[in-house]
Amino acid sequence: MFDHITERFESIFRNVRGLGKITDKNINDTVREVRRALLDADVNFKVVKSFVKTVQEKAQGTKVLKSVKPGQHFVKIIRDELVALLGSDTEDLVLKSKPAVILLAGLQGSGKTTTAGKLAQRLKKSGKLVLMVAADVYRPAAVQQLITVGKQADVAVYEEGTGDPLAICKRGIEEARSLKNDVVILDTAGRLHVDGEMMTEIQQIADMANPDEILFVADGMTGQDAVNSAQAFHEALPLSGVILTKMDGDARGGAAVSIREVTGKPIKFIGTSEKLDGLDVFDPKRIADRILGFGDVVSIVEKAQDVFDEDQAKDFQTKLVKNTFDLDDFKMQLQQMKKMGSMSQLLGMMPGMNSKALKQLNMDDRQVGWTEAIINSMTPGERQRPEIINGSRRLRISKGSGRPVQEINSLLNQFSQMKKMMKKMGKMKNMKLPGLGSFGKFK
Repeated sequence: MFDHITERFESIFRNVRGLGKITDKNINDTVREVRRALLDADVNFKVVKSFVKTVQEKAQGTKVLKSVKPGQHFVKIIRDELVALLGSDTEDLVLKSKPAVILLAGLQGSGKTTTAGKLAQRLKKSGKLVLMVAADVYRPAAVQQLITVGKQADVAVYEEGTGDPLAICKRGIEEARSLKNDVVILDTAGRLHVDGEMMTEIQQIADMANPDEILFVADGMTGQDAVNSAQAFHEALPLSGVILTKMDGDARGGAAVSIREVTGKPIKFIGTSEKLDGLDVFDPKRIADRILGFGDVVSIVEKAQDVFDEDQAKDFQTKLVKNTFDLDDFKMQLQQMKKMGSMSQLLGMMPGMNSKALKQLNMDDRQVGWTEAIINSMTPGERQRPEIINGSRRLRISKGSGRPVQEINSLLNQFSQMKKMMKKMGKMKNMKLPGLGSFGKFK
């Protein structure tokens, strides 16, 4: 996500951080590079113009500061202004009615139906009783798709197959009310803003439903097209926010940077994968840090908290202290990491991990699977005591896993190095893991 624009900003910041003094020349040179980076990322021209003007004006003020590291202050100005451009604070759903109604609108192919399921699952996890309404009667198999997504999310779906979308939405809301649902999500058909009849239809649905939230679902990979469509829909409907989908495939970030400034409406969520749990709250500070190459460690910690079992974590910590960590434990950690998302996505959240760095690491989900296959081909004794794995055993493991002997050698060498590091960590009595206290002392 944002690989292209991140690489550009990392290059800019390498030059800026070394500045011992801020001058008119290096201010002008830097904002020129920032302007190019944003335009190349398909950010709206007016947004770019306003952004660089503000950065330039604030950077002028750093010329008179007696700062030890004026270059770092310049970087901070760019970061702060990008956060402000993205919206400064997260914007949660405002659900006051009973049932609260969420109306999803957008173009064809933007991912509304999948997003409806992701949103439903998210609300269900927060304790809400949710009903989805299949109101897309035009796209073939749209109703069936929502039913399938509903089963995956374990959320009920109201559907009539075909018919009048307005009437279906009305009866769906009545059904949600009779079932005492907390939230009802209306999955409407995709439509072009130039299609007068279809736009009239969704306006009628909005007037009837009086929704708490009208969310425009936009394909983040379409850049300025997504921004222009959001603006056009906002002129027809009182949008309350935007959900950007397919952000895991967006290397530029133009839509994310532009859409709030152009429409005046906040981005509330972003789709980060095709999985139902691939919907994240849009946090301007974290997104700004990822765009600028500063990483997003907080999101990694949150994903880990959702996935890792506390008892397993305590057991793992005990093994660190006693230095009894073996290949079975290593495999378990790999399996837990897979639940957090793709390796490239996780590594992309680490500071400084741009696409070039990821390519050099050559770490992907296939490699994780291959490593699991190698460990699975070992005997229980070999997993507990890898040092007994000699040449003949390595050959047998290679045949059993379908991986070359070189990979078995590499894994064992890496594990040996890891054990040494773990032993040192176990001796650090005051070192803490999130939520587990210090080594040797558990909560």
